[in-house]
Amino acid sequence: MTTTEQPHAHAASADTPATAPAPHHRRGPAKGVQSVKFSFFQLSAEARRMPEPERAALGEALTELLDQSTQTMLTRAYSTIGTRRNVDIVLWQVHDDLSVITSWHEALRRSPIGPWLEEPYSYLSMTMRSQYTNHIHEGTEKRERLRLDGGVDKYLFVYPMVKTRPWYAQSVEERQRMMDEHIAIGHKYHGIKINTTYSYGLDDQEFVVAFEGNEPGDFLALVRELRDSEASSYTLFDTPMFTCRRLALGEVAGLIGLGSPSQQ
Repeated sequence: MTTTEQPHAHAASADTPATAPAPHHRRGPAKGVQSVKFSFFQLSAEARRMPEPERAALGEALTELLDQSTQTMLTRAYSTIGTRRNVDIVLWQVHDDLSVITSWHEALRRSPIGPWLEEPYSYLSMTMRSQYTNHIHEGTEKRERLRLDGGVDKYLFVYPMVKTRPWYAQSVEERQRMMDEHIAIGHKYHGIKINTTYSYGLDDQEFVVAFEGNEPGDFLALVRELRDSEASSYTLFDTPMFTCRRLALGEVAGLIGLGSPSQQ
């Protein structure tokens, strides 16, 4: 991928993950940052071979944990079955307090389903105000918190990203000039929304970028055009990439084979 830290709405104008607050989401200061966790799970082969009653019990435990997650923080679920060989389910969780997210994952590890879920990828980040100006939408508010217009599209495309050292050696004005081109390309694809979060000092990547849209072909075209932008030459890495299909939380257990026969 070629996207870097930028203000973005649609493909290039919002600064934070596009999701609506959960009903019981505990809100912090109006301008406080939020912690963001992308977790990628795969059910073990041994669990798939269990007798149906045992698998159903694991499914109930997983569904209960997911319900607890949505009651305490913003939570979205996605499937990568058919698009990624070593991941089944993706969870996107957001809260003002990182300890709420980590406590949920501790509970997952202690639960009956915990030993049967492998987590080959995990990305931690936070919301943060972008340093770049969106000249296409002058006057657009630079937000540090969540947008209220997202998390509902059919597909999520997510990946970690790191910029090269020479990118940071450029002046702010020079980086803004390159980002102007980058943002202009993004605004041509009105059906794609982008969410950039930041991982400096928190995780191995510098950014976690998540695009939302209903047509994978639109995202493909956007990425292809972004490859030609000048800013893309300063991307050190932007893989692995995940194509994820939105799920209702109640569908997760049945999709991975842990529901009752009526749910599968």
